[in-house]
Parts: sequence; C-alpha cells; structure tokens
Amino acid sequence: MPTKLDMAKFAKFCKDMGFVFQSSEIYGGINGFWDYGPLGVELKRNIKEAWWQDMVRNPPPGPDGQEIRMVGLDCSIIMNPNVWVASGHVGGFSDPMVDCLKCKKRFRADKVHFACAVVDSAPHAISVEADNATDAEPLLKEKIAKLDKKKHPVGRALKAAAQLEYHSATALPASWPRPCPAEDCDGTLTEPRAFNLMFESHAGPIASDENKVYLRPETAQGIFANYKNVLDSSRLKLPFGIAQVGKAFRNEINPRNFTFRSREFEQMEIEFFCHPNESRKWYEYWRDLRRQWYSRLGLKSENLVPREQGQEELAHYSVGTTDIEYMFPFSDEPQELEGVAHRGDFDLSAHSSRSGKDLKYFDEEGWNALLQARLEAFKDDKAKREEEKKKLEKEEKAQFQFVPHVIEPSAGADRFTLAVLCEAYTEDTAPDAKGNPETRIVMKFHPRLAPIKAAIFPLVNKDGMDEEAKKLYRELKPFFNVVYDQSGAIGRRYRRQDEAGTPFCITVDGDTMKDGTVTIRDRDTLKQERIPKSEVRKVLEKALSPV
Repeated sequence: MPTKLDMAKFAKFCKDMGFVFQSSEIYGGINGFWDYGPLGVELKRNIKEAWWQDMVRNPPPGPDGQEIRMVGLDCSIIMNPNVWVASGHVGGFSDPMVDCLKCKKRFRADKVHFACAVVDSAPHAISVEADNATDAEPLLKEKIAKLDKKKHPVGRALKAAAQLEYHSATALPASWPRPCPAEDCDGTLTEPRAFNLMFESHAGPIASDENKVYLRPETAQGIFANYKNVLDSSRLKLPFGIAQVGKAFRNEINPRNFTFRSREFEQMEIEFFCHPNESRKWYEYWRDLRRQWYSRLGLKSENLVPREQGQEELAHYSVGTTDIEYMFPFSDEPQELEGVAHRGDFDLSAHSSRSGKDLKYFDEEGWNALLQARLEAFKDDKAKREEEKKKLEKEEKAQFQFVPHVIEPSAGADRFTLAVLCEAYTEDTAPDAKGNPETRIVMKFHPRLAPIKAAIFPLVNKDGMDEEAKKLYRELKPFFNVVYDQSGAIGRRYRRQDEAGTPFCITVDGDTMKDGTVTIRDRDTLKQERIPKSEVRKVLEKALSPV
C-alpha cells in the first residue's frame, strides 16, 4: 500500500518545485486544467519518449517470438464530425448529471447516493457524494447522526427509521425527495439527464449547426480513420500496430484528485490490428506487456493491480478489457492508469459503414499461398489452371478478406506522470555536511524518467575547479539534460538535486585536478564513488539504458 499523502501539501510541493502549476493561476485558475513547469515538462516528455521507444521503435518480440511492426501517427485534434457519429460519441458519449436548483452545483448522478425511509407516512432522504455505494453508506450514516444531533427533522426521522433504503441518483425512485449533497444546502436536485462530454466548437466564420465540430475526446478514432492510408502507404501486413501520442479533451463534470481527472489530458495509444483468430493471443500479450512496463519504470508491483472488467462494465464495443490500476495515495481503491481493450472489429466496421469505404484487409500472402498449393497440379495445363483459379476466386477468395480485430492499449501520459510523482515522493533522513541527521525530501525517479539526469558541481569556486566542472558540464550537455550548480555549500546543493529527483551528482574537487577523477554520488543510496572523468558519460548511458 502506498503511503498516504496530504494532497494539498503534495500539490504545493509540485508547484514550488516546478512540476505542476494550476493553469491560469494569476486569474484564479480554471478547474480541470493544469500546466507543467520546468521539471514537470521534462518528466512528462521522458515518459512519452520512453513509451515511444519501448512500444513503437523497439517493441519486444510477440507471443510467438516474431518481430512486431509498429508505425506512428499524429492526427488532427479536430476532425470531420462524422468520425464521432460513427464512433458513437455524438449519440452516446455522455454521463448522467443532476443540478441543484438552489446552489446551482452540478454532480454526476452515479456519484450522488441517497439514504431514504418512509416515517409517519412521509418520505425522507439525505444525500452525499461518493465514488460508489460502498463508500457512500458510512458517509450517509455519519450525516444522519450529525443531523440527528442537531435535531434536524430529516435526521431524526431517518435515525428512527426501522430500515433505510440506499440508492444512487440514477436509480432513485421518482417518489423519493432529491436533496442536494452539498454542505449547508437545502436545495433540490433535478432528475438525471445526459451530459455530452465532448467540447464543441465551430469551424468557419459562422457559429451554426452546419459548422459544428468537436475537440477529440480520444486519439483512437484518428488512427481508425487513417487505417487505410497507413496500410496503403506503408505496405504493412497483419499483425501490425499504429501508435499515437496526443491531446484529448473531455468536459468532465467534476474534475478532481489533482491532475488525475482533468478536462485536457494527453494519451499514449496503440491500435494493434490482427487476424480475428489471433486476437485473444494478442490481447493477453499486450495486457501483460503493459503491466510489466510500468513496473520496469519504477511503480512498485504491489501498487499495480491489473483488473479484468466484468461483463456489466465493458464498453459496448469491447470483447474484453483489463484495467491496469494503481494505488494512488489519495484513494482507498486502485484507480485506472491504462485500459487494454479487445475492441473486436467494431471501429473499422462502424467507419466503413458510415463512410462507405471498404476497410476490409486482404490477406494477399495467404491467398497466394493457397493458389500456389491448389494450382500446382495444373502447372502443365494452362486452360485447366485458369479454370481452377476462377473457381477458387469465386468460392474461397472471400475468406481472405476480413475486418481485422483491434487490441488497444490506451495509457494516460498525465496519469502516469502523477503516479510517478506520487511513487517517487519520499521523506527520509540523511546526514548533513557535518554528519548530523537531517530530514530531506527526495524524488526517487527511475533514471530514465528523471527530469535532470546529473548535476555537476565544483567543490569550491577556485583553484580551477569551477572551470573544470563547467568543461565537464558542456561535454555532457549535448547528450543528457544536466545542470551546473556552484552556489552554496555542497550539502545544500545535494539537497536541491534530491528534491528535483536528480539521480547523480558529480563533484569536481582537488583530486580531480591531480588525477582526473571525479566523485559521483547516487541519490538513493548516497554512495559516493570516484571514477575517471572520461568515464562519466558511459556511466550515465548505462544507467539510462532501456535494457
């Protein structure tokens, strides 16, 4: 279990260190939108680059040891609205919501839970906001006790009730009252109604329905819309994947938990196309591979919880989905980092139907192999050979044309960034310059993800040490994100880099000037080792290697 964090304190630390800022903070901010500061942008960039390197440029062998073919895309954020009609987002991408008629606050209906009872022939109810019914029940009982203590008539009635009924706003019978869950509000909630999560805009000079467009709520549909273009231009053969990293937008009713649920976010998605007969094998491959990737980059295995969705949870298109969940310190239950979905042939079939374009895949290699085998017997009889070929084309060619199945590993770059920040945040004790124990905050990032890879210090700014340290800094700068720091005592400089998560600090001292060696300090173990200055680059490259 992760150590619980005070999220307000943690958010302030992230701001003070330059990891994450509230967007537009000088104007009071805007809910659900965040900016990444100097350290945060490097961290998130390293995450995206690690994903691209490990999943797109150099993916591991497939389940049968075969090479995996992957290519990339960068699709437009705004696409033809028909894309979102075909995908089902225009008609069905919505959450039920309720509004308070008094305080005007808006809530997701499935997150509002009621305790109800009929007392003296009159219905009574209270409500709270909670993620699920299990979390809601103790909160409802606590609220009843508080109201009863205040001698509130509803609290007293529910306290005296022989039995309580529990409902969410989506399942509450029409006969029950609908009190607002907001503190100190005695307003009434509306009936649940659909609230489309897509941001709308208009393309063109007139804001009319004909010019309505949407900011994409996911990056996947751009890949499906370009499937045939990629197939025709790259001559790929099944199985193969198309990857994309990009922004997506969802008008979340209630953004919360720091950057976890935001209205603007970045996805790292793969659509992996395969033969229907092999789709289950590939689904299991990507499910296992993606979980292992998070562990390799520093998320503790006990905090990662892969969970196969039940039938009642599956999206309408999904044959099967595994949520790779992480125990964030702000929650008592694991929360989704990534979904690995078996989407079947839903998307390509839907776009084929809507656009009128044939998006079937023709297995040319399989067809040619069948022709060669079946026509071998007629190699000396041209007429008979042509007759048999026409017969095969009529009776068997269709089986080599099919709509591929799709496996989709869809990861959130921002959610993984938040998970990395939470996992890395550590408070421990280390000796100061005088050997006295001192509490420090250290960000224990995996070296591949660390915003700064190494800091170069002169022990003192004299005797040529500063010039030698600057020279080493300039030699390393073209290859790594490194910093040079000469201000303050060496212990203070170490602490600054610990807070930034820098895995290595390299010090130029008096011995450097004599024998060309430097001290390299490990952030986590505090071990210091002398190595030749000429070996520093190799040491860093080894530590940052993906393998």
